[in-house]
Amino acid sequence: MGLDPVPNASSRQVQLADDRRPGAASAGSARERRRAFEALSEEIRRCTRCPLSASRTQAVVYRGSFAPRIVFVGEAPGAEEDRQGVPFVGRSGKLLDRAVASLGPALGEYGVLNLLKCRPPGNRFDPSAARTCRPYLERQLALLRPRALVPLGARALAALDPTAAPILSVAGAPRRAAVGWLFPLIHPAAALRSRRRKERWEHDVRALESWLGSSRLEIL
Repeated sequence: MGLDPVPNASSRQVQLADDRRPGAASAGSARERRRAFEALSEEIRRCTRCPLSASRTQAVVYRGSFAPRIVFVGEAPGAEEDRQGVPFVGRSGKLLDRAVASLGPALGEYGVLNLLKCRPPGNRFDPSAARTCRPYLERQLALLRPRALVPLGARALAALDPTAAPILSVAGAPRRAAVGWLFPLIHPAAALRSRRRKERWEHDVRALESWLGSSRLEIL
């Protein structure tokens, strides 16, 4: 899939949680958020709001913790994700999982999702479908309440920060956006296509580890 930005990305932004300190939310409210997230997930699986619902095998919603410190945001499901109904389980997902493993304890709880919840035919990103899916993304993040987001690729970055410079200019460094703290990375699919991009991916993942391991993220 290409790495062009989402045209006319929505200007609405969902704010990330400002308070994830111990005791900031009761166990009851955490259970309520989880129930709400499960209900939202079922709503997404039944969605027929755009033509992609007619060609998908199943919607691809989320994998990871219900209380993530970090959420990785990809672009769209591929063939294997469409088959399994789980984000990032194909070749790109294996590379992402290796990166996650390398982050170790610095990462903490995390989650993975996509802008598009259904695979576009031929893996051609569909900007119109992305706009239709946008409210689902916002509702997911509002319930998950991560401290920061890791956009994977130019489209994810543009959706979360429409004012951002091109992905190769900003990947590998934290940035503050209206949505909250972001740490953009190139898409793992790009790293699989080029040795130069693979080296960039590995460098930027190490930078992410350093940032996550600092105390700064906890006091933002």
